[in-house]
Amino acid sequence: MTIFPPDPNLAALRLELGRLRGERGWTYDELARRSGLARRTLIEIEQGRTIGSLKTWHALAHALDVSVDHLFSTLCKGHTPPAGNEE
Repeated sequence: MTIFPPDPNLAALRLELGRLRGERGWTYDELARRSGLARRTLIEIEQGRTIGSLKTWHALAHALDVSVDHLFSTLCKGHTPPAGNEE
């Protein structure tokens, strides 16, 4: 029997991006300047029209001065995250 993981909570990831941007008082233009990403890309991510690549989220984490782990941990919001390898 195949056990599939729960769907990632992409809405929580987008909300966290918006929360972090708002917490800093940054406009889309300011985040675009700091991340090197296009303003349009940021708007499309926050509005759920695109997911963004790993490279995009890496740039956002650096611009927002948070870890990629912090951003991606929101993907498990609403379900139990997998246990780490405890070797």
